[in-house]
Amino acid sequence: MIITNFSKQRNEFKEPKILKAKPNWQGQNLSDSAVKGKDTKKMHDTAPDDSIFNSLNRGRVAIFIDGLNLFHTALQLGIEIDYVKLLCHLTNGSRLLRAFFYTGVDLSNEKQQGFLLWMRRNGYRVVAKELVLAAENFKKSNLNVEIAVDMITLAPYYDTAVLVSGDGDLAYAVNAVSRMGVRVEVVSLQTTTSESLIDVADCFIDLDSIKTYIQKDSNLGYSYRTPSNSNL
Repeated sequence: MIITNFSKQRNEFKEPKILKAKPNWQGQNLSDSAVKGKDTKKMHDTAPDDSIFNSLNRGRVAIFIDGLNLFHTALQLGIEIDYVKLLCHLTNGSRLLRAFFYTGVDLSNEKQQGFLLWMRRNGYRVVAKELVLAAENFKKSNLNVEIAVDMITLAPYYDTAVLVSGDGDLAYAVNAVSRMGVRVEVVSLQTTTSESLIDVADCFIDLDSIKTYIQKDSNLGYSYRTPSNSNL
């Protein structure tokens, strides 16, 4: 796993917190590798069991996922995301405050509606905006404002923000919550991530390096959670 870790003294956690065990519906902890130092582009940790997540007291974690950005990234990587695995991997045993999933929505698309229902029942707070018709009959939706507002508004209640997006327009929001003492981890595809976003993050994780941990098994599909096994 490739991680660029930028340590900043101003991003100290507001108070020490005891990490809780993962919810029992999450999978096993996955080992990551770390890259430390801003001048070092890539380095592989020789200790496979020591991930940067496990070596830090991340406190309470909030996850913000740009759904459209992640969708296009998955297409480039040639994988389909398993969102339970993704949530497990990004939380990695830390205390999860919220996991937000931001996406444009086509109200006439029943398959998408079913997927978003599944997401709501499996640990995600879905923030949706109806797709609007843009040029050449192409529908699009931008939720950068919603992501930025939620990151800043909730900053007093979490210690670490995990932003799954490569959009440089979010760099100002990342910088704003960093000044409030929050640690920010950016997760995206390195080749398509804005340098301005990487520069203001405390830690950058290349999605290409963790794709084997978060992709869906080809023979498995999504299933709805039943009340008997739901812990959310």
